[in-house]
Amino acid sequence: MVFDLYENEDCLKVNNFYKKLFAEMPDLLFQFVIDTDNNYSFPLVSKSADEIFEFTASDFNNDIKFIIYERVFLQDREIFFQSLVKARKEVQPWDIEFRAVLPKKGLRWFKISAKTEQSPDGRVSFYGHVSDITDLKDKEEKLRISEERFQFALDASTAGIWDWDMVTNNVFYSSLSLKILELDSADIFDDPERWDKIVHPDDLPKYYSDIQEHFDNKIPYYENYHRVMTSSGNYKWILDRGKVIERDENGKPLRVIGTHTDVSLQKEKELELMKTMKLYSDQNSRLVNFSHIVSHNLNTQAGNIKSILDFIDADSNKETVNEMLEHLRTVSNDLNETISNLTQIVKTQSNINIAVVPLKLSEYIEKTISTIKGYDKQVKVTIVNNVPQYLTINFNPAYLESVLLNFATNAIKYAHPDRDPIIVFDFSIEPEGYKSLKITDNGLGIDLAVYGDLLFGMYKTFHKHQEARGIGLYITRNQIEAMKGTISVESEVGVGTSFKIVFNDM
Repeated sequence: MVFDLYENEDCLKVNNFYKKLFAEMPDLLFQFVIDTDNNYSFPLVSKSADEIFEFTASDFNNDIKFIIYERVFLQDREIFFQSLVKARKEVQPWDIEFRAVLPKKGLRWFKISAKTEQSPDGRVSFYGHVSDITDLKDKEEKLRISEERFQFALDASTAGIWDWDMVTNNVFYSSLSLKILELDSADIFDDPERWDKIVHPDDLPKYYSDIQEHFDNKIPYYENYHRVMTSSGNYKWILDRGKVIERDENGKPLRVIGTHTDVSLQKEKELELMKTMKLYSDQNSRLVNFSHIVSHNLNTQAGNIKSILDFIDADSNKETVNEMLEHLRTVSNDLNETISNLTQIVKTQSNINIAVVPLKLSEYIEKTISTIKGYDKQVKVTIVNNVPQYLTINFNPAYLESVLLNFATNAIKYAHPDRDPIIVFDFSIEPEGYKSLKITDNGLGIDLAVYGDLLFGMYKTFHKHQEARGIGLYITRNQIEAMKGTISVESEVGVGTSFKIVFNDM
């Protein structure tokens, strides 16, 4: 049976219903009337008035407006009565939140919600309720303070925040996370797959395995260093940390939160330190090797000179002496060449104040091409310069001339007997942003499986060529590394060789 208040004619039943209803409602229910003479009357006020607003039935007389005025908090009085005047004048709903100071409870927050009606005689009636919202306001204030603290922590932090809802597969990224990626809005970056796509390909396997280990509960939290591509197309190193904070009954992750920290500067310093340590290690190895070579070569040639002089002393035959003098001249020339080579190496390795200036790489390649035109007139050489004319690198001019000339002459010197030599210069940008130059030839090639570790060694030769001395590549590598660059090689016997120089220049 449905009890319809509007259709029911039994007044007693209706009154009993309202009585029970009002008794269960915690709010103060009221009918409030203002007549044309500005007199206040309350035809209806629920018994909760005493509990809510600490008013008794006798308080609701014409002086009630003064009592209410006194109880409304001083800073809220003007807005309270302005809202009442406006609702009365425009006959519109009266809704307001305000503070009042009660005799027992002290300062409390209240909310009035009332419907407004105007009768033909000009009276305005308000039908509504008053709610004590102090507890709600306290919670709102605590939440506001908490959010302000959280926002301050975010703004002051050097880490971006991410929050991954794995049920909806949506990710929240804080402004700092977006700033790391050089993005302005999260609208185009709101799912985890987008992040996966910008992780450097070389870092993806460990990135996936680390987070999966945490998802499988094998480690207490997830931590991974990887590179991400920013909107400008450059890579940045970040430290990515995360922890599952919610799982289902089977242990499947439902929500993960974490941080992003830009550690590019730190990583660059680490890589630079590792690079420097490697250079020092290589330098030390070369120094040991150098000392052995100096000792061996000079002692050998000094011993040869001594042996020849002993022959001369022991044999007075003029023809024998002349022959020994010829040998002595040959040994002397070899000694001079050895000393010259060693002097050049020492000069390269000990020079700590090498002049570095911006150089147009293409111009230096063209200069090399001009220099080697008369290198071997019997060989037809094709040289292709694919380096942009505008491109500059920071390098020492003398070193650059020496490096380019050495690679070009080697390519001609070790050309394949069945074809004319072709030398190609190509420029590219490495994933880390460094400029690089690749010099490719179609010559004899080198068996790197056999000679790879010896390729840049001093006095190491790999082809039976009468002019091979095994000193050019050694000096070239020293010059490149003196400029804090690196050199690598790819080669196939009978096909050709590619040398790649990575400059310390971005």
